[in-house]
Amino acid sequence: MTRKTKETSNRLARQFSVRNGHGFSLAACPTRAAEACGLDKKTGKRLLKERIGRLSQLQSVLYANGTWSVLVVLQALDAGGKDGVIKHVMSGINPQGVSVTSFKQPGPVELSHGYLWREHLAAPAAGRIGIFNRSHYEEVLVTRVHPELLDHECLPAPLRKKSTFWQDRYQDISHFEQYMARQGTVVLKFFLHLSKEEQRKRFLRRIDHPTKNWKFSPSDIHERQYWDDYQSAYEEAIRRTAHPDAPWFVVPADQKWFERLVVIEAIIDALEKLHLKMPASDPAMAAEMEKARRQLEAEAPKDAHHAVH
Repeated sequence: MTRKTKETSNRLARQFSVRNGHGFSLAACPTRAAEACGLDKKTGKRLLKERIGRLSQLQSVLYANGTWSVLVVLQALDAGGKDGVIKHVMSGINPQGVSVTSFKQPGPVELSHGYLWREHLAAPAAGRIGIFNRSHYEEVLVTRVHPELLDHECLPAPLRKKSTFWQDRYQDISHFEQYMARQGTVVLKFFLHLSKEEQRKRFLRRIDHPTKNWKFSPSDIHERQYWDDYQSAYEEAIRRTAHPDAPWFVVPADQKWFERLVVIEAIIDALEKLHLKMPASDPAMAAEMEKARRQLEAEAPKDAHHAVH
C-alpha cells in the first residue's frame, strides 16, 4: 500500500466517526461521498480487495491472543446494505473467529426478558469478532417510531409511563457498551446512511429482478412512510450513545462499494490501534517443540524410495 493510499484509508476510517454526540445532526451527514474523498469505483474495489487481506491478518492475531474481542453493530433502514457489508467485508476472514447474529423481531422468550438479554448472550467471546445485524438499537428506533410495540414487552406500567423512559434506555445502552469496552470488547457501531431516493431505486430493483424478489417485503414499503420519523430516531440514538469507547460511524451508503470500504477501514483502524502481536511460545513449549522436531526427523525414511511425496 502506498503512502497516499494509507492516508486515504486512515481518513476514511475516521472522518465518518462520531465519538461525541453533542450537537450531532444526521441531515449534515452525506449519503454519497466517494467523489469528495477522491475515489472512483475501480480504485475503491481494488482497495477493498487489498484491505480484506489486511483484515484477515489482524483477525488471526486477535484470535491467537484470545484477550480482546470486537463487536460490530450494523444498523440501517431497509435496503441499506447490511447483508452486503457482512458478505464482502468478512469474505476473507476465518469463519472460526467470527460470529454473525441477526436480530429478528423478538419472540415470547425474548420479550419475557430485558431487552438487552439476547445481546449479552450473543456478545463475542475473547479473540473473536462478533457482528450484530440489527441490534439492541431497535429498541430505541423501531419502538420509538412505533411505541405500541412496547405493549408486547413485559414491562410494569409505572416504569413504562416514566417521563424519562427513552432517556433511561439510551443510558442503559451506553452503560452496556461501556461495560463491554471495559471487559476488552472494542465496540464499533455503523449506521449505513442511505438516501430516500436510493432506497426507492433499490426497492424497484427488488421488484423488477426475479432473482431479487425474495428480498422484497410489503412491510418495507409500509415502513418507508415513516422515513422522517426514523431519521429523527437515528439522530437521537446517535446523539445520545456516541462515546469514545463505543463510537458511531455514519457511513455514506448510496454507493455500496464505498460503504463497504469505509466499514472495513474502520475495523482495521480499531484493530491496528490494539498493537497486538502473535503470542510468543513459553520456554516449556519451545522445549516440547524441539523434542517433537527431533522425534519427527528421526522417523524420516532412510531410503529415498520410501519417501512420500
